[in-house]
Amino acid sequence: MKILMVSSEAVPFAKTGGLADAVSALSIALARLGHEVKIVMPRYYGVDKDVLSPLEGEMGVPMGQGVEEWCAVFKTELPGSPPALPVEVFFIDHEIFFGRDGVYGTPADPDFGDNPRRFAFFSRAAFQLCYKLQWFPDVFHAHDWPGALVSVFLKHGLRYGPLEKSVSVLTIHNLGYQGVYHKDNFAYTGLDWNVYYEGGFEDWNMINMLKAGICCADRLNTVSRTYCEETKGEAYGCRLDGALRSRGECYCGILNGVDADLWNPEKDAYIPQRYSAAAPGGKAAAKKELLRVFGLPDNPDAPTLGMITRLVGQKGVGELFGPSYGSAYSICKEMDLNFVLLGTGESWCENELRHLSSELSNFKAHIGYSEKLGHLIEAGSDFFLMPSRYEPCGLNQMYSLAYGTLPIVRNTGGLADTVRNYDEATGEGTGFMFNDLTPQAIYNTVGWAVWAYYNRPEHIAKMRERGMKLDFSWESSARKYVQMYRDAGVYAP
Repeated sequence: MKILMVSSEAVPFAKTGGLADAVSALSIALARLGHEVKIVMPRYYGVDKDVLSPLEGEMGVPMGQGVEEWCAVFKTELPGSPPALPVEVFFIDHEIFFGRDGVYGTPADPDFGDNPRRFAFFSRAAFQLCYKLQWFPDVFHAHDWPGALVSVFLKHGLRYGPLEKSVSVLTIHNLGYQGVYHKDNFAYTGLDWNVYYEGGFEDWNMINMLKAGICCADRLNTVSRTYCEETKGEAYGCRLDGALRSRGECYCGILNGVDADLWNPEKDAYIPQRYSAAAPGGKAAAKKELLRVFGLPDNPDAPTLGMITRLVGQKGVGELFGPSYGSAYSICKEMDLNFVLLGTGESWCENELRHLSSELSNFKAHIGYSEKLGHLIEAGSDFFLMPSRYEPCGLNQMYSLAYGTLPIVRNTGGLADTVRNYDEATGEGTGFMFNDLTPQAIYNTVGWAVWAYYNRPEHIAKMRERGMKLDFSWESSARKYVQMYRDAGVYAP
């Protein structure tokens, strides 16, 4: 099959979350299965065009209101893709729209006011790129609201000629982000106003770009089975549960995989000593280095609790770092453990982490993101905390299992699909789970894990070994995507 991934992010070029990892890893997995995959994404200010190859000539993109936008196109190959069938990455270079810091916004301006125009243009440019290359995909695979209009453009006007048999697939990585803007932006899409109603844009006198994609895509999915079911209900549906239910069997859940070459303690260049389930000794070396780097006491007998997160409400930081009893302060004051955190996000939470780091001898936080620190936390921690309000898939719990670090997670979304709760009677399970998102529930579950660490070390050792043997590679997930493409109407031998 010929597959065009339309995404606002892809590692290693631009990343704000798990979307970027998933798009690149899925593309590589599909290429390894023998499919021809290309990625198109914007060229943001942070992507150095001097290391890219320019395509000859500018590209015109017809938009509404008689506007034709002109842009340049650059390309490169995706690192890690198979040499026999490399994944090409194409960058849409439009200085006014993308020549700025930030992908969707900046700390000072979290949501750029022209985002609906930026990503409507980007979605339309994906089609012009196909004509420029004279390469016409069987599947336009769009990701989240920034690429959602690809499905709309294909259904309402562009499915003709060499694209007559092309289908569209939309993957929802997080339903909480929908691209809702004033409907004055609709005219710029160039679509007929009938499509505003028929195509699913209408949202209380606004446009909802993700909703339009949901209504128009030939097939759609989200990134875990449990989250798929959750989003069909009011509690997790973010006002789109009705639209998702209406798609019936056209909407499914496919669990994300992980990059087993990048997140693998047997190959990891970021940790001091590599290790495996059969030879786990290197984990102790990683723990010693983690404590040293974060300036914590060298106490290998105490458990280390790790956390890597965006500091936003979805991740449960209000409950964990708020003033209530049972919060991180209570955990650190009343339990014999060390707590390390890597993350960035809402200013109140960053300030609270700085305060806790100065007040507590066993809590240290690094504000920001570091790939090296991320790997070291996964390898050197005994437990990994994810108290998410909702979690479409989650990757860190799967990374943690691969590194023999036991997840402490809320029973929701992809966390429920990937972690098995500890049974203290038998020692079965791969982590520790709780249901209610409250400070007390987090506190109790961390306490349960710490109790098992001190009192059931043989269970902890078996759970680590069990987790490290699990297979969360992308190949299985990629095959499910191929079947979804076939279900959408693609015929390929």
